[in-house]
Amino acid sequence: MLKSFKTEINPTKEQIIKINKTIGTCRYVYNFYLAHNKELYEKGEKFMSGKKFSVWLNNEYLPNHREYAWIREVSSKSVKKSIENGCRAFTKFFKGERGFPKYKKKGKSDVKMYFVKNNPKDCFCGRHRISIPTLGWVRLKEKGYIPTTQNGYVIKSGTVSVKAGRYFVSALVEIPDTKTADHSNFGNPGIGIDLGLKEFAVVSNGKVYPNINQSAKLKKLEKQLRRQQRCLSRKYEKLKKYEKLKKGESTQRANIQKQRLKVQKLHNRIDNIRTDYINKTIAEIVKTKPSYITIEDLNVKGMMKNRHLSKAVASQKFYEFRVKLKNKCDETGIELRIADRYYPSSKRCHCCGCIRKDLRLSERVYKCGCGYIGDRDLNASLNLRDAKIYKVA
Repeated sequence: MLKSFKTEINPTKEQIIKINKTIGTCRYVYNFYLAHNKELYEKGEKFMSGKKFSVWLNNEYLPNHREYAWIREVSSKSVKKSIENGCRAFTKFFKGERGFPKYKKKGKSDVKMYFVKNNPKDCFCGRHRISIPTLGWVRLKEKGYIPTTQNGYVIKSGTVSVKAGRYFVSALVEIPDTKTADHSNFGNPGIGIDLGLKEFAVVSNGKVYPNINQSAKLKKLEKQLRRQQRCLSRKYEKLKKYEKLKKGESTQRANIQKQRLKVQKLHNRIDNIRTDYINKTIAEIVKTKPSYITIEDLNVKGMMKNRHLSKAVASQKFYEFRVKLKNKCDETGIELRIADRYYPSSKRCHCCGCIRKDLRLSERVYKCGCGYIGDRDLNASLNLRDAKIYKVA
């Protein structure tokens, strides 16, 4: 069984230079691969796969272009992985799953440094440090989080990433498969979870998890973020004036980089608070040990088209909740059921089964002709719990 562990690292100045150089090279090679295939398409030639491009780059292009010899100064595994990512992006585009691949932008796109275990001495992890190829030993800020190799765990591969000036390592560790079916859980009732915007999650057992975006802490951070973003915008406007006068450009650019880092740190902190809330919510739900959990297959892409609700939908992270809930259910042996997207969970009365086609989104209390009166979201979670048509995730 493979499991990923991500934690922050504390690299030295020399290691930071190597990490930034590797990430920059991977970004350049990825963009070069996209541009090369665009050029082949315009000439009417065949598409070049990732393997063919890697052979052409090392055997034909680089020997004839000595000015790009710096590409070979970084880890070859990271460069090949960036080419594979580009090839995978093209494959999804040809299948109609994604749009046309976009270029990676410096400072905006999430590009990572990839490493893999090549020999027994690579990817060795202790309690407070980890050995990464081409970097050597790197200090861990959180001691003992990644399983150590002294206890028999093996690190297969991993990535090093940068976010808001902080460096992280994500290690893929092979651990024993300990998932066993708990027969004592089969007698427990299942639960249904209704996700929404007013409340983050309403469970059929009556538990309600409020919307984290309404908390005073997040509102305060978002207010700070708006101020810092306005400050960054003013610095860009000031830079345009200095460029016309051709003086003081370097000082303004340095100030912009400092302000960008402040904005990135605030974005990262807000994102971490939301992710932590999702993790704690899932852990609390799974601790009840239900026999199954049913959620709805939400059309998040369609919900994002509503310009009045798009920000609220994006901040709720419905897809991240579903992915993490599935992983947690797989670990604990709980069946995760996905109800159909068009299942009328909100419009159906869970007592008599009558469907109200005229139910509006503004009506938060569900009233049925049979006499049932209850919360709209609770009624939806009860219908999800009792759903007969579903697919197992």
